[in-house]
Amino acid sequence: QVQLQESGPGLVKPSQTLSLTCTVSGASITTNYMFWAWFRQAPGKEREAISCITTITGGTDYIDSVKGRFTISRDDNKKAAYLQMTNLKPEDTAVYYCAAVYGDGQGSCTMTFYGYWGQGTQVTVSS
Repeated sequence: QVQLQESGPGLVKPSQTLSLTCTVSGASITTNYMFWAWFRQAPGKEREAISCITTITGGTDYIDSVKGRFTISRDDNKKAAYLQMTNLKPEDTAVYYCAAVYGDGQGSCTMTFYGYWGQGTQVTVSS
């Protein structure tokens, strides 16, 4: 059974940097044909996709509010995906979730595309 676990929760000040890691555990698996994404949910708001890997070769997509500040990446040798967040703002405060699904072809940033989810990790940006 595939399980995802986020790590890297934190309380940071505005303009600081924080990196999140999502690791896969379970039976013998390969992540070479996995699509990955990061979502977040702020209090009182719906969960939103912030970044996703759209192709197996590493194409990416971001919502406008994080473009230029956040970077999604993957390391199949470590069976992990990452979200590096720079120049953090108070409005980035949310619970962050990683998501994954096996596939080929084109990935997606929609929630229903993903079959595996982490439990979420809190990121708080406050002075």
